[in-house]
Amino acid sequence: MARNTILSDGPGPERDACTAYRIRGGNTLSGTVTPQGNKNAALPMLAAALLSEEPVILENLPAIRDVHAMLGLIERLGASVETVEDGTVRIEARNLESWRADDALAREIRASFLLAGPLLARMGRAALPRPGGDRIGRRPLDTHVHALGDLGAKVEIHPGHYVLTAPDGLRGADIFLHEMSVMATENA
Repeated sequence: MARNTILSDGPGPERDACTAYRIRGGNTLSGTVTPQGNKNAALPMLAAALLSEEPVILENLPAIRDVHAMLGLIERLGASVETVEDGTVRIEARNLESWRADDALAREIRASFLLAGPLLARMGRAALPRPGGDRIGRRPLDTHVHALGDLGAKVEIHPGHYVLTAPDGLRGADIFLHEMSVMATENA
């Protein structure tokens, strides 16, 4: 333990239950920190790989169910997915074959709806089921639908799935999201 460093004062009778940290510097830091891969960064990057006709290599992907499901979705759309080494994949989406996401895989993860933008941009259409994944409160897709509409997409909402088309292609636009949504921002 470094001199003059208090890691925790800990909770006391007069304190909040939160732990407080006080760090007193003066020591030179050195070394390397390798951050662990993060699903909230990995999933939008995997979807965005469909935008390129050139190979895309993504590193430091976490080995979790959501990432594996997204890789499966990408593969079923016709992209080739090659594991280069643990945590590193090479995606080549030059010859996408389908604009319909695999229902079973798409229902496994909420991030499956991130495929809407890339599929519209590349194929001019996308069919996606209602996404699955975690159930953290009410999280409708209205914000995504409105943002994609502002970009020129036409959206048909059917029981259990969405069909999106961009007959004239997508176009840039100023978009106002009516609710905060990280994923809708990534999609737009």
